[in-house]
Amino acid sequence: MNQRFAKRTGWVDLWRRAVGVRVRKIVKLLDETRLENGRDVEPVHRVAFVGAVIENPYPSEYVQDLVTLADELGAEIGALIGPACVELLGGEVEAFGKAALVGIGGEVEHGSALIHNLRFGNVFRSAAGGTELLPAAEKVGLPGSPIDIPLKHKLDAKTRSHHQTVTLQLADVPRPREILVVCAAANAGRPLARLASFGAETRAK
Repeated sequence: MNQRFAKRTGWVDLWRRAVGVRVRKIVKLLDETRLENGRDVEPVHRVAFVGAVIENPYPSEYVQDLVTLADELGAEIGALIGPACVELLGGEVEAFGKAALVGIGGEVEHGSALIHNLRFGNVFRSAAGGTELLPAAEKVGLPGSPIDIPLKHKLDAKTRSHHQTVTLQLADVPRPREILVVCAAANAGRPLARLASFGAETRAK
């Protein structure tokens, strides 16, 4: 960020700190489902979560331009958690998604600015070998609030078996001036998925 822009928007303190992501913690979680309704899940259903708990880079007062800073930070955040999520999964990614959970000292739009940015999303999409847009969720919450993350197939978002929602909840996250940014990936569709393909119910019988 240049100094002239910082002064014009009132972000002088932010500019003095220099652009960069201030990370309190990195969270990695691997969830495996082996049984569902008494039946073996084959293959074992795996979901990987990698999140960065960062200091909210935006000021607490309203500012109009959120995009300039998101452009500057997007690739850095993406590189921090996207490839790590793929690595944690430990196999081929079939479904993916992203989310932002903003502390109550910020706006939901702060989280949206960071994750709805191709400089962030392209890093994760490339690492996962995907072509579809990443489904997303964003909200404001207190420490310990859960965040539900939608997942869809990385190559065809209409693949019904891979529509699923996974949840991450951390006891001390987010603090008021923090944002949790999360990438999530699954190795398969829902456990025991058995719905008809997209549009089957409208086809002539």
